[in-house]
Amino acid sequence: MAIVAPFRPVIYNLERMPNLETVIAPPYDVITDREQDEYYRRDPYNVVRLILGKKKTGDSDWDNRYTRAADLFKRWEAEDTLVRLPAPSMYLISVDYQSPETREMRTRWGFIAVVRIEDPDSSVILPHERTFTFHREDRLKLMRACNAQMSPIFGLYSDEENEILSAFGDTKDFPPMACFKDTNGHCYKMWQVTSKSVLEDIACKMTPKSIIIADGHHRYETARNYRNLMRARFGAQSPSRSYEYVMMYLTNINDKGLTILPTHRLYASYTDFTMRAFLAAARTHFDIHSFPLGTSNREGLAGIISSQLYEYGRRGTCVGLYHAGSKGYHLLCLKPNAIKEIGDDVHPSLKKVDVLVLSRLIFQRILGISRESLDDETIIHYESNTNSALSSVLRGDFRMVFLVNPTKIEQILEVTGNALLMPRKSTYFYPKIISGLLFNKIDPRETIAYKLPSPEDNDEER
Repeated sequence: MAIVAPFRPVIYNLERMPNLETVIAPPYDVITDREQDEYYRRDPYNVVRLILGKKKTGDSDWDNRYTRAADLFKRWEAEDTLVRLPAPSMYLISVDYQSPETREMRTRWGFIAVVRIEDPDSSVILPHERTFTFHREDRLKLMRACNAQMSPIFGLYSDEENEILSAFGDTKDFPPMACFKDTNGHCYKMWQVTSKSVLEDIACKMTPKSIIIADGHHRYETARNYRNLMRARFGAQSPSRSYEYVMMYLTNINDKGLTILPTHRLYASYTDFTMRAFLAAARTHFDIHSFPLGTSNREGLAGIISSQLYEYGRRGTCVGLYHAGSKGYHLLCLKPNAIKEIGDDVHPSLKKVDVLVLSRLIFQRILGISRESLDDETIIHYESNTNSALSSVLRGDFRMVFLVNPTKIEQILEVTGNALLMPRKSTYFYPKIISGLLFNKIDPRETIAYKLPSPEDNDEER
């Protein structure tokens, strides 16, 4: 069962900085070097200095980006730039944003709480993508240095009746404790919830649910590794110790404001590639539909290709391809009988995932790219915005782009329900939950107060 509880976070002092716009940042793993510089310049207290500090020449075991983040975290607390709230709470969050694909305005609702960390074989917290050693080690160094979790993990739960959000009652009718816009123009509102009865009701309603990790797989595994280190040092007898929990932003997988973007694949170079030879080989597995570029502007072209991908993809896997200098682009639609060519080692639920088909049949089978190279981000680059992906090739930054449809919610549910993992970068939940809203400070001597549902609660639910 999922144990969800209130906690006492550290936050930016809202009396000193009531507008958080200058101090927030996206998750560390989507911040480019240029963006890192911009966030550094924006505000001396920007959270990027904690989550993705700059490296320096001469960094050592005693002075590095992790130790500097820990020093800053302590200093900001000492000077009351950061303050710890006294009351155990959960935090209701709304995000108003425009979908970059459809341009429609949406609102996504969620809440931040702490969730008890589960072991890998648990069916309570479910990952859906693979992780990599380097990123786990990087995040663990930061967590050990700071003894804090700097950003919430993005989790999904299923609630068709929307009982969890309803349990927050009239919270959203009151003024939020924070309201601001991020650099993309997304409007965030955050309400603190301290009512014991409301918190217990939410915790009880979350108990029978599973939580799918939408974003933050490396940070979740890091939190578990940190927990194991703390258990070795302070003991594993008490399941309520603060290091047994991880901060999560939780949203309903049925929320109408939930958006999944595609994650397109870009290549800077590929030796001996010719379009004629590639298409000839691809015809073994795909029906190929070719289209001229036409005279549309780049944004218009992105919309046209996205619409075509969607329409052709309704019948099965469809992958788009544009190569620099070409006068047209191609849609590769998987032939019905070609799915068996993916291999008997792949579960049927994974064979429905477009990026798995792209990886197995196009990258590995046709182009001969090794599995190791597929994990090398100097070879393959990722972009969720279709217009940006196409523009990168049109202006010569990359040689070619493979375009995919977004992974569907039902595919994620099927894959995680079978305890399987998708290829990396299979999903892009938009917008990412920002860093700088709340920090989870971990004192190994502290405990998290939680209430397990009583038999009477379970009888009522049944």
